[in-house]
Amino acid sequence: MNHTLKIGEASKATGLSIDAIRFYQRERLVRQTARTEGGFRLFSPGDIQTLRFIRQAQELGFSLGDIRQLLYLESEGETCSHVRDLLEQKLAAVRGKISELKKLERKLKLSLRKCNRELESRRECRDTHCPVLQELRQAVEKGVHER
Repeated sequence: MNHTLKIGEASKATGLSIDAIRFYQRERLVRQTARTEGGFRLFSPGDIQTLRFIRQAQELGFSLGDIRQLLYLESEGETCSHVRDLLEQKLAAVRGKISELKKLERKLKLSLRKCNRELESRRECRDTHCPVLQELRQAVEKGVHER
């Protein structure tokens, strides 16, 4: 019994698009597979596991470079401390992004409050009276003068 899958079947089995699978092969994250006489790629159960691994690692936020490193470490059998290091780096990056997003959220809330106050105090809010647009213009003008 043949346990190999053609690329369309591999796509369904892994949840990856056919283009993604081809891309991973070009990037050498997945080995070049055997082909049928008609030229169709044939993926072994091991190939399917590798594709699923790639998908899961991407969902954790790992880049293709990170995934390449993880696959290498896994093949060498020395993974725990290296994977921990990669996870710590990824977590630090995520925390940094969260901090940036919280700052952005605060700025957006402040701008929204300014807009709401302006709208409550006036029946019309035109471009020339919008405090947020005025601040943006001032920031742009300040940036131009600093150069």
